[in-house]
Amino acid sequence: MSYKSILVHLDTSTHTGARLELALQLARRFQARLTGVFSAYIPDSHALFIMAGTASYYAEHERQRQERCDELKRLFHAELARLEVDGQWISAQGYPNESMPPYARLADLVVAGQTDLNDPESFIAEQFVENLIMAAGRPVLLMPSSGSYTDCGKHALIAWDGSREATRALHDAIPFLSYAASVTLLTVNADRDEPAGLHIPGADIALTLARHGVKVEVREVNVERFAPVGEVLLSQAADLGCDLIVMGAYAHTRLRELVMGGATRTLLRSMTVPVLFSH
Repeated sequence: MSYKSILVHLDTSTHTGARLELALQLARRFQARLTGVFSAYIPDSHALFIMAGTASYYAEHERQRQERCDELKRLFHAELARLEVDGQWISAQGYPNESMPPYARLADLVVAGQTDLNDPESFIAEQFVENLIMAAGRPVLLMPSSGSYTDCGKHALIAWDGSREATRALHDAIPFLSYAASVTLLTVNADRDEPAGLHIPGADIALTLARHGVKVEVREVNVERFAPVGEVLLSQAADLGCDLIVMGAYAHTRLRELVMGGATRTLLRSMTVPVLFSH
C-alpha cells in the first residue's frame, strides 16, 4: 500500500512555500503524482459593493491574488521539473470550503497548513481546515505554521483510543508507518471506564500493523481523569522525539469539542509536528 496521488493546498500565506516543499518530498518518497490546488480567501464582492469605495479594494485584491497565483504556478512547475515529479496545477474557483473538498476526494493524501494567527493571509475561509478534514473523506496531513518538516515520519506517534476515527487514521497512515524507523502507539487511560469487549487494546491493533511489516512499540499512559488528552499527546511526542502524529479527528461532535474542548481542537491550535488527521 502506498500513496499514488497527493494533493497540496496552496494559498497566499507565507508558509505556502514550505508546504509545497513538503508535498514535493512526499511525492518523491511515495512515487506519487502531485496536484497543486490554489485556493485563497475571496472577499464577498456583493457585501463590499454596499459600502462606497470598496469596489476598488475588491479589484485590487483580485489583482494581487491572481498575481500570487501565477507566481506559485511557475514555481510549482519548475519544482516538478527539478525533482522529476509528475503533477498538475489547478486554480480552484469559488468559495474555498465548497471548491476544495471535491478535489481532495480524488487524492490518496491531502497536504494542508495550520492556520497562522500571525499571518492574515493564512485565513482562507471560516473553519477552512476543520471543514477540509471533515468533508474530504481522505487523510489530511496538516503542517504546523512554524518549522520545516520535509522529512517527517521517521518516528511516528499513533494516538489510539479504539474509535472508528482512530482506526481509519491508523490504516490511512500505513505508507508513513511502513517508512518510519520507529512507531509508537500511545493509549491514554485505556482501561478507564471501558465496557468489557468494546475496546480494542493497543497490543491487538499493533499485531494488525505487524502484518503490514510495521514494528510498533505500545505505550500506555495514565493521567488525571480530566487531563486534556491533546496536551498529553503533544507532551509525549516531544518526550519521544516524534516528528509525526497520527490521529482520528473529531471522534466527538464538533459542537461538543467547541463547548467542552477536545484533542482535535488542541492539536489544530497547538501542533508542534505534522499531524495526519482522518475522519
